[in-house]
Amino acid sequence: MKKLIIAALLLTASSVTLAGPKCTDGENANWIPEDTMKQQIEEQGYSIKKFKKTSGGCYEIYGYDNKNNKVEIYFHPETGDIVKKKMD
Repeated sequence: MKKLIIAALLLTASSVTLAGPKCTDGENANWIPEDTMKQQIEEQGYSIKKFKKTSGGCYEIYGYDNKNNKVEIYFHPETGDIVKKKMD
């Protein structure tokens, strides 16, 4: 039984660390429209391979920066600010 509880705790902890950031409680009238946000991101020098809305209320992209580094970036949908950025 102890092994089962420990395994469940480890699984829960690992899934929490993989989750993206929380930006908002959901889509509303203050969100930057997707097309506008994509344009702003590209103007910052990123090429977008995948763009999506996350369950945490962020815009997320997978793509490349202007030096051809792979990036995963979460943007706040109301301000356009970078909330979290990962590079390979």
